[in-house]
Formats: sequence, structure tokens, C-alpha cells
Amino acid sequence: MIDWLRGASARKPLDTKIDLGGTPVPIVLKRLHNARRLTLRLAPDGSEVRITLPAWAEGREAIAFAHARKGWLAEQLARMPRRAAPAPGGEVRYRGRTLRLEWDARAPRRPAIVGDSLRIGGPESGLETRLKRWLESEALALAEADMREYCAAAGLDPVPIGLTRAQRRWGSCSDKSRIRINWRLVQAPDSVRRSVVAHEVAHLVHFDHSSAFHALLGRIFEGEISAADRWLKEHGRGLYASFG
Repeated sequence: MIDWLRGASARKPLDTKIDLGGTPVPIVLKRLHNARRLTLRLAPDGSEVRITLPAWAEGREAIAFAHARKGWLAEQLARMPRRAAPAPGGEVRYRGRTLRLEWDARAPRRPAIVGDSLRIGGPESGLETRLKRWLESEALALAEADMREYCAAAGLDPVPIGLTRAQRRWGSCSDKSRIRINWRLVQAPDSVRRSVVAHEVAHLVHFDHSSAFHALLGRIFEGEISAADRWLKEHGRGLYASFG
């Protein structure tokens, strides 16, 4: 495979954009010193094709690899939910529920859940921004509560927690003992969000995916990790469909 790619890349230069079903999508390369092979994926929102490659690999090889998988990438892009900005009468996802968006300019600007509806007021022009800010504040409050619970279960002191808008990771744990959680998880069922927080808390103790890490995660998380992972794999991309 690599020899064939080297030969192909040597014959002609390759563009860093790829046409997927009529949509030009940029190719973004990221070199990792510990990578052993090329890894190809589409960003969760379909905005770019991402390739991680070993330090020794040539950029042309990676770009040729993406073009060789053009059909597969186009299929992945076609399956993605199309972005639809929230609008009055539409739907908003919140903690695994689908709420009908009710807008009244005279109502309070802060969203309020009433039955199966989410009511919000203020100018219609700023509707999406106000909704996103509210969802982010809810996401932070929920994730912070989750973190405190799981830190206590693991025998740890609480750590700082923040939100991320990353398009690749649902959560991260830095070597400075800080956790970051993707705010879009507030749209997912509680068990899914909590599994990500528990995962990152376990990394505060084991900064790897060793058997000890999985044993700790299994001890502090009350649900089925495999079920939460499966939900994200099947529905995670849909969490990017409503907000930019």
C-alpha cells in the first residue's frame, strides 16, 4: 500500500482539497510521533477530512490515501445530518429529549422547559445565540456535578472543569489535572454525558487505557460504558446538526 502510494504521489502533485459528491472538503494533516500508520476520518460536522500520520510519512502519501478512499468519504458525508439552525416551531435536543421550540418575543429571554416545549423570548434574530449560551451553561453545570460525584467515588479532590467545542473529542484530561467536556453532550442522554465525564476522571489516576484504567472506570461509572460508546458512535454526529 505505502509503496503504491509513493509511486502515485511521485507522478503528480495532489491538492489539499477533495471533492466529495460535489462538495469541496479540505484535507488537514496532523503528524504524531507515536503514530505507526495513516489514520483517516471525517470531522464530526463534515467540515474537513483529517489524517494523522507518522513523523516519517510524506504528506503526499497521506493526501493520495484520502483520494484513494474518496468513495468511502463521500458516503460518510452523505450520511451526516444536514445542519438546520433552531427556529420557532422546530426542535431542540436536551438531555436525550426532543423539545419543541416555542418563541414569543414578549417572553423572558432565558429558555424555560415547560412540558415537552422549550420557551424562549427576546428578538428572533438572536435566538440561536441565546439558545447556545443556555445549553452551554447547562452543560457546564451538569458536567461539574458529574465530575464532583466521580472524583469522590475515585477518592480524588474535585478538579477544574471547562467546556470545549472540539470536533474530534468528546472529552479530554490534561496533565495539569483539568477536565474539558464537549458542550454538545448536553443534548445526549445523561448516561452518555456522564460516561464521558467518568472516563476523564479515571484518566486523572491512569493517564492511559490500561486494565487498571478500565477497572477504575467500571467501578465509578454506574452504567454500561459499551452502551454509551455505541450511542456516540451511532448518534454523535447528529449533535452537530443544530448549532454552528
